[in-house]
Amino acid sequence: MISAYTLFSGSGGNSIYIKNENTKILIDAGKSCGAIEKSLNALGTTLRSIDGIFITHEHSDHTAGLEIISKKYQIPIYMTSPSYENHVRGGSYLERFAKSEAVTFEKTVGSLCLCSFPVPHDSAQNVGYIIRSSDDTFGVATDIGHLTSTIADNLSQCNKVIVESNHDIKMVENGPYPRFLKDRILSPNGHLSNDKCAAFAAFLCDKGVKEFTLAHLSQENNLPKLAYETVRDQLTACGFEDVPLKVAFADITVCATDGNSYPYPIRK
Repeated sequence: MISAYTLFSGSGGNSIYIKNENTKILIDAGKSCGAIEKSLNALGTTLRSIDGIFITHEHSDHTAGLEIISKKYQIPIYMTSPSYENHVRGGSYLERFAKSEAVTFEKTVGSLCLCSFPVPHDSAQNVGYIIRSSDDTFGVATDIGHLTSTIADNLSQCNKVIVESNHDIKMVENGPYPRFLKDRILSPNGHLSNDKCAAFAAFLCDKGVKEFTLAHLSQENNLPKLAYETVRDQLTACGFEDVPLKVAFADITVCATDGNSYPYPIRK
């Protein structure tokens, strides 16, 4: 079985730890090397045991720790060629260990197979990942400007998913951000709202997804309780009230695959 933990989630940094019996990987490394190592230590492991790091896109909240991690641990890093060309600099440690891949690529690391799929966002290229083991399938998609059939088709294959629930539209419109930044968030290449996430979660439940973790919540334009209740109400209205639903917090490790459902607030 696949176990997944959101180590960090949000505009301040993102990293997801995924493992099965004999393989350990990270999706993104958007915090410092030390912060990621501390979170892994709390789970009884270390960066030295990580078999590969898969990057969704090149924005700093998904890549901030990569250079020092490369220097200290020499872990293979996989990213799409547009992100590689935008982010990797000649002569860096990252250049030595980062692998440039097609936008849709498949890579087997140990006993896990990862397949990427494109996700619209205002980056050189953003992707989600499907992670498969011999007995489980898990999906990750965040920084979603708008939902596409490709995202739906890929996440519909999964037992459990981490999906973005970034903002409440009213909070964005009434908040302190300048207009250009509000427009960026709300644009087709921005982020996914609570309402759209809720409708998408109900769709995925109908396709057989059994558990959700809401991720990449905005600290300025969302509330964990609001995200949770928006999606929970939609699931209940559609007859999926028993589907476990969780919220990934910015700096609190949350297990995305333990089968438990709990409301906000979530405490350590």
